[in-house]
Formats: sequence, structure tokens, C-alpha cells
Amino acid sequence: MLIFAISDKGGTGRSVTSTNIGYRHALQGNDVCYLDFDFGSPTAGAIFSVSSVARGTRNGGLHEYLRGGCAEPHRVDVWTESDREGLRTKPPGAGRLVLLPGSEGGGELSAVDDEMVRRCVQLFGRLEEEFDLCMVDVSAGRSFTAEMVLQASVRLPSIPFRWLVFHRWTRQHIIAADGLVTGADGLLDAGARFGHDPEELRDRIRFVRTAVLEPDAAELVGLRDEQRAWLSACDAELRELAGRHGVGRTAMLGKVPLDPVLQWREQLISDEDVLASKIANAETAAAFDELAKKIVDDSAWEGL
Repeated sequence: MLIFAISDKGGTGRSVTSTNIGYRHALQGNDVCYLDFDFGSPTAGAIFSVSSVARGTRNGGLHEYLRGGCAEPHRVDVWTESDREGLRTKPPGAGRLVLLPGSEGGGELSAVDDEMVRRCVQLFGRLEEEFDLCMVDVSAGRSFTAEMVLQASVRLPSIPFRWLVFHRWTRQHIIAADGLVTGADGLLDAGARFGHDPEELRDRIRFVRTAVLEPDAAELVGLRDEQRAWLSACDAELRELAGRHGVGRTAMLGKVPLDPVLQWREQLISDEDVLASKIANAETAAAFDELAKKIVDDSAWEGL
């Protein structure tokens, strides 16, 4: 299955959330390939703690591949090439975890031609044969990269795909997430232009809330009663706004709570971070685990 991860605005936590979802999916015994299509900022390697491709790769990056500069894109085996000790050995029962980095200094796509779409189609087709899940981190906003994967996916009718739209739990992000999907030149508009059925495409799109601070979170224990009441009112207002913009619970696949580790250092959250060093919250790891299961669970999507 292909999962396209996108957000309308930067700073949503799209990359760190989608890498953690892919990581958890691999821990659940599945072979996972992560494609860094965020060409303006190909830093997935840094999140996986692979310093050699922290800002992309200089040889065989996805940018270079799509432009015909190499026959096959560079691959990184996270379990063996990560600099982080806790990631260097594949855990028992885990599947493969492979990163295809972007090209260092490649920049956003300024245009997409049919040859690039053809190479993208070929890449997706080959990887689908090899991996259980291919997570594609798409550049933020309306971009040529998003148009390219829309064109590629319509040419692969036998390969299932889904879109995850990431947004923060704020007024601006809720409105922006809705606009990315339903607005002019949004996913539905552009998808229809490239041959997708708008209603079928809409059924393949779900929202993920990131960095959500619940009104009853432990982090808020020290607040005054007036502050807690104000935050509760804000949360209720956001829930109403999300429902009005089609970004509410019925369209939401899951949410990830605010976690200091993700705020201060974007990285994979391991069980060791939760149980041994205790630097990360168990609720955050559980949220990633749940999303890793839901992204391929038909019943989780049909029930929304």
C-alpha cells in the first residue's frame, strides 16, 4: 500500500509523525519503505538518525532519479546504518525499514513532465512488489510534487493508496488542512484534473492531528482555574470549527499528543525512550502504534 503524507503548512510535525508511523509499522512485523519526497527539505535521514543522509544524499537521491540522472535511487537500511544505538539492530519480529532519501540541495520541483511521472509510476510499482507499506512524505502545500503523485497513483489502479493530511490543533491549521483538500487546486480539485474520481479520492483522505494538548493533560496541572477553563473553551471552539470544515472526528484517523521529545528533538520514539530513559510519554508511543495499525486497516477507514 502507498500512503501519501502531506500538510498545507510547515511545522505540522508531518515528517516526524509519518516517520514514527512507518517505524512502528515495521516493528509490527511489516516491511516498510519511507520515501522522502519533501524535496525542499529532505531531512528524513536526520529523524532516522542517519547522519550520512541527514540533509539528503549527494548521489542517487530521489530528485536525481526522477530527473533521469540514475537508474535506481539510493537506499538506506535504517536498522544497520542509523547512528542511534537503539536503532542499529533490527528488533526480533520486526520487518525491514528502508529509507529512500531526497537529493541534497535538490530544491522543490519547479515543473513535472510525463517522463518524471513515468519514472514515479515505475518506482511505486517496484516498491509495492517488495514492501508491505510505502510511506511517501510529500512537500507541504499545493506543489508539483503532490501533482506528480496524484498523476502516478491514477496510473496504478491495482495498487491501493491513501492520503494522510497532518495539521496542528489550531484555528489556522484546521482551516488550512480543509483548504488543502477541498480548496481551489487542492487534492480533490487537482485529483479530478488528473483523472481521479473526486468521491473515491475523498474516501482515501483522512486527517491526523499533531501536538494535541488535551485540556486534562498532566502538563496543565499547574495552571490556574481560569486558565484551564479558557483552554477548555478553546478546545470546544476548535472541535466545532473542525466539524464545520470537514476536519472533525468523522474524518480523523487519529491524533498525537504534545510530547517534549518531539518538540525539542524530532526523532523516532522507541520503547526504550518510554520505558528505560523515560524521556517520552507512553501515550505518544501508543498513538503511533495505533496509527501504524489503522493506516492499513480497511475497517478503520470504512467506519469513519
